[in-house]
Amino acid sequence: MLSKIYSCCFIGLEGHLVEIETYISSGLPSFNIVGLPDISVNESKERVRSAIKNSGFSFPTNRITVNMAPADIRKEGTYYDLPIALGVLLSSEQIKPVEPIEDVVFIGELSLGGKLKKVNGILTMAITMKELGYRKLILPSDNADEACMIDGIEVYAASSLEQVVGFLCDEERPAAHSPKAVQNIECLSDLDYLEVKGQENAKRALEIAAAGMHNIILIGPPGSGKTMLAKRLPSIMPDLTQQQALEVTKIYSIAGKLKGKAMVHRPPFRAPHHTISAASLVGGGKIPKPGEISLSHHGVLFLDEMPEFPKKTLEALRQPMENETVTISRVNATLTYPAKFLLAASANPCPCGYHGDTGRECRCSPGEISRYFGKISGPLLDRIDLQLEVGRVELGDLESNAAGTGSAEMKERVMKAREMQYNRFMRKDTQYNSQLSVKDIEEMGMMDPKALDFLRRAYSRLALSARGYVKIMKVARTIADLSGKTMVETGDVAEALQYRISCAKDGI
Repeated sequence: MLSKIYSCCFIGLEGHLVEIETYISSGLPSFNIVGLPDISVNESKERVRSAIKNSGFSFPTNRITVNMAPADIRKEGTYYDLPIALGVLLSSEQIKPVEPIEDVVFIGELSLGGKLKKVNGILTMAITMKELGYRKLILPSDNADEACMIDGIEVYAASSLEQVVGFLCDEERPAAHSPKAVQNIECLSDLDYLEVKGQENAKRALEIAAAGMHNIILIGPPGSGKTMLAKRLPSIMPDLTQQQALEVTKIYSIAGKLKGKAMVHRPPFRAPHHTISAASLVGGGKIPKPGEISLSHHGVLFLDEMPEFPKKTLEALRQPMENETVTISRVNATLTYPAKFLLAASANPCPCGYHGDTGRECRCSPGEISRYFGKISGPLLDRIDLQLEVGRVELGDLESNAAGTGSAEMKERVMKAREMQYNRFMRKDTQYNSQLSVKDIEEMGMMDPKALDFLRRAYSRLALSARGYVKIMKVARTIADLSGKTMVETGDVAEALQYRISCAKDGI
């Protein structure tokens, strides 16, 4: 007998319907899966065989052929255990559903005992099923809350193969799953800038970075608070919009990073160790999975002690920073993941950390300093909008009880600046000032003629690159937004310039 069951797979961030046909015929006992399966799918044969027997059913001693269509898409993962097992039971006529199952999609991994186990990427699959017109989804209980984020789909959570058979064969189907309260993925939003003593100039630069999604690097001696400042950056960034939250949650779902949490509403914060490889940063694998860059989408990617990262790894950042996407090519697939992130980095001014410090003497030679910062290439540094020197904290600031600028106050200003950007770009694809082009700035008449003349003179005198010239325009626009101004004035350009050239004098 021939049976047909529907399941789903995903490639990159796109889901695809998979039709699983099972045919049992006479002949020597065998179990074959065709349709471009990978090793994990072929291994499902043993899981399915054991799960069927341990769930109280018999495994057919005939020739079993399972076809997974379309055959031109490689199938990987353990999502197909449940539909393959049901296909075998249907074809051997051991179960007879009381209702048609043509509009039902089945997803889930089986244990040897017949229990259903959690799988990754359910959110992407649920979105695909809705777009294709399917309205019923049966999956593992641990994935149910995630699937319920998509309206218009009936989600049925099951803990075992035996329970799924009960859903299909009983006259009374249980009610659809009701999700629990939505939780947020950890994003360090409980940290506050009130805890940072002094460093008001650095706080100002980070506020500008958050308001316009500008990349920033903090350079200073050990113990000056660079890491402490950067980790609090998400605390002043607005919550993600519904569309942004869905994009980020899809990425985390595919990467298996949700860990039981249902939705990512806060900007993510990723801080990989400096030993990370280029493939882990960008994404990779036989069929590429998202890397740290994509996991930072609409959030912050923090590289602590940036010169300690391998130069090859750092150079991999250049294309994503410019294009806001990551394209990964492999023999089996070429995939594109989103990468709209804010790069925050920190660095010591030299290997010993005390070059230019007034409190301690630097022991490094000019050659050592040059080699240390040689890992951060000129083209990469040119893509960082804000380059700030962070000095040591003075004892008076450290012992002071005076309240500095806190995250709540900074976030309020950032949200107002973001609102100005939203209203300005309402009919464009642009969301942040960091995405502005020169054409946008000219068309919208954002710069006062005196401010533009000042910037032109600075371009010649300071030997800025063309990219640096545009970056200053963008940062100046954000500074004006934080002040609630419609036009960029000379003072805004001057402040933007100081964040561009403060490190240049030391050759950094």
